[in-house]
Amino acid sequence: MNATMELLQAHRSIRKFKDQPLADGLLEQIITAGQCAATSSFLQGATIIRVTSQESRQALAGYAGNQPYVAAAAEFLVFCADLRRAGKCCEKYQKPFSGEYTEQFIIATVDAALFAQNVVVAAESEGLGICYIGGLRNNPRQVSDLLKLPRGVYPVFGLCLGYPDQDPETKPRLPLPVILKQDTYDDSEDAALIDDYDEAVREYYRNRTGGGHGICWSEQVSTLLSEKSRPHMRGFLAEQGFDFK
Repeated sequence: MNATMELLQAHRSIRKFKDQPLADGLLEQIITAGQCAATSSFLQGATIIRVTSQESRQALAGYAGNQPYVAAAAEFLVFCADLRRAGKCCEKYQKPFSGEYTEQFIIATVDAALFAQNVVVAAESEGLGICYIGGLRNNPRQVSDLLKLPRGVYPVFGLCLGYPDQDPETKPRLPLPVILKQDTYDDSEDAALIDDYDEAVREYYRNRTGGGHGICWSEQVSTLLSEKSRPHMRGFLAEQGFDFK
């Protein structure tokens, strides 16, 4: 296994950071590496807001569900899907802007995710830890107002960056045969594999630093999908100019 694959397989979410800033220029290098991610149709439909105001950081920590590491990490970035920039290109060449189509929303959202994952790999290669913050979507209107996001732009997630002050275990992932299929989607043998995996996840939660809730993966997923999940997002996206067609 080469060093890149070892790095990727060692990924953990870090929620406790040292009080240590990044070296001068390192963040810019990491963001530049992020820019090299694939982008559909060369749209480059992502914009990053680097939040340095401690007051704003504290507010975002609260909007995200009171996650203190949003304020404590050396850096906090908000990754946004951005069709505004492309819309201005349409204005420049006097062409109609059709940013309300679902496909364009998907392109910009995927661009933001691909960009962010490149940033994560670059950061971890420099010894930094990261934590994605999807909790910003708990209060997307407040986040957007705080960051002055215009129509055509929405916050997809946040990202904490900093030097780790903890050493958690890597969380086990689903067995490869469950997620890697050949030619067709055949899940006839998945149930037994997931049963074994559930026990591995229970053991992970029992043993990890600080203990854990001890529930398995399938139970977590069943709870997640059986409850309402941010039903405000559709209305918010429409307000931001993402009217799906």
